[in-house]
Amino acid sequence: MLGFPGGMPLTGINRRDAGTGILPGMTHRSQHLLAKACAALLLAAAPAFARDEPPPGECPQPRFTGKAPDEYYLRKNPLAPDTDLRQARRIYLGDGKKVACAECHGEKGDGRGPMSELFEPRPRNFACAKTVNDIPDGQLFWIIRFGSPRASMPAHPQLTDEQIWQIVLFLRTLAK
Repeated sequence: MLGFPGGMPLTGINRRDAGTGILPGMTHRSQHLLAKACAALLLAAAPAFARDEPPPGECPQPRFTGKAPDEYYLRKNPLAPDTDLRQARRIYLGDGKKVACAECHGEKGDGRGPMSELFEPRPRNFACAKTVNDIPDGQLFWIIRFGSPRASMPAHPQLTDEQIWQIVLFLRTLAK
């Protein structure tokens, strides 16, 4: 079954489709390429002036997610800055079986992942220190845990608090 890290399924994909792909007779790779081609056609058909946001990867980016409730917003990351982030990196990059952070945000965190063109607004550019440094730890935690529907960011309730805090630290390492 396709899904997000930890087993969160993608909308519209059910168990009967697992292993066969969404479209019978097509491999997952073929479906991925078809989705990218469709996205490219849709973007090409949209007039350039219709976008009111910077191109992907631009620094800094505007924010589309509301402020987290204070009980989250005010939280500080309890992990030390020198925490081993190998697990966070594995979650971010994924295992190739499920959609991972890097599919949208890019391996470098620049907001240019293979699926980034499918979303409006574009995925967050974590490589931009001007953007990332202004987002409190608690806000990042809240967005990862609960998602941001206005920004097409899915919720990740399957991740533990420690995994989320590790990812928050990892995201900060991507900022330049």
